Amino acid sequence: MIRETARTWAEISLKDLEHNHRALRACAPDSKFLGTVKANAYGHGAIPVARRLVELGTDYLAVACLDEAAALRRAGIRASVLILGHTPPELADEVVALDVTQTVSTLELARALSDAAGAQGKRAKIHLKVDTGMSRLGILDHDPEAAAGQAAALCALPHLEPEGIFTHFAHADGDEAYTMLQYTRFLDVLAELEGRYGRVFEIRHCASSAAVLNYPCTHMDMVRPGIALYGHYPAPSCKGPGLRPVMSLYSRVAAVRDFPAGTPVSYGCTERFGGSGGRTAVLPIGYADGLHRVLSSRSGVWLDGACRQIMGRVCMDMCMVGLDRQANVRPGDVAEVFGPHLPVERHAEAAGTISYELLCAIAPRVPRLYLDA
Repeated sequence: MIRETARTWAEISLKDLEHNHRALRACAPDSKFLGTVKANAYGHGAIPVARRLVELGTDYLAVACLDEAAALRRAGIRASVLILGHTPPELADEVVALDVTQTVSTLELARALSDAAGAQGKRAKIHLKVDTGMSRLGILDHDPEAAAGQAAALCALPHLEPEGIFTHFAHADGDEAYTMLQYTRFLDVLAELEGRYGRVFEIRHCASSAAVLNYPCTHMDMVRPGIALYGHYPAPSCKGPGLRPVMSLYSRVAAVRDFPAGTPVSYGCTERFGGSGGRTAVLPIGYADGLHRVLSSRSGVWLDGACRQIMGRVCMDMCMVGLDRQANVRPGDVAEVFGPHLPVERHAEAAGTISYELLCAIAPRVPRLYLDA
């Protein structure tokens, strides 16, 4: 009933998600596959997406934080889950109780997990993170010997299961030299860990979407595509296996209105009708739904077989698009905000941002319709 009754809605093609999953697995056939479902699966809906990925045989799921991991467990998803971000040490008991894998790069968190696991009669599974040049979280790796020493100390704590180790590339979609520098630093730490401490890891990983597509040498034991899984390339430099966008966004025309010349449109009166006046279609989608205000007068929607420019400022719950006199548009007609005719990348370019941000911005109040469920 969503198509018939919703003011604005998103359609998620699980068939296209499956296509992308198979295409990306084919890029790295000898590696495990981690499906990134953080940030509500990049706006696509973490629970339905995670369930389909598990059905498809995904080896691991990745989230950003403990709350996202807990939501998967509450939904009955028992697959391996890696928390990529920081978890405060005081929440170590919950990490262990949920049976999820925690990223670790500090002794404080490692000790808390070890203590919590010992108290619960368990072993806490961890993946170490090494900072090879992202300058975010991780054991700093400009001195491989020192980094290996820190990593070995974390692994030596009781009640921990150091299953994996990983790093994250900062510019795999545009700078090969820097990416290879990071990769070399990561390999140097792995060599130090094995040579000095006899420490090897079951799962070594560093390739997210851009590296999966651009650098097969970095695939290692597991790949972890994010945006590519949802059918979008991280940058034009990334060439891929015919990925298909999974989400389309639609809104239903609320009104069609005619105005005389000189009439201003929307907040701030930033646009006015000239000549003999004009027409607009009012769409019930605004920045509270995820249509960025910065797209005001910069982008458009696909309506009646053409791209119709947003006219005036995007409001919280509505926006207006300009119509020519020949447009055959009526209340109830469906406008494609982005989808097959108007890629989300067009909006991203107009907004001066990336497709990730616009997909993640689709608000919870926008219902998702799962096709091929």
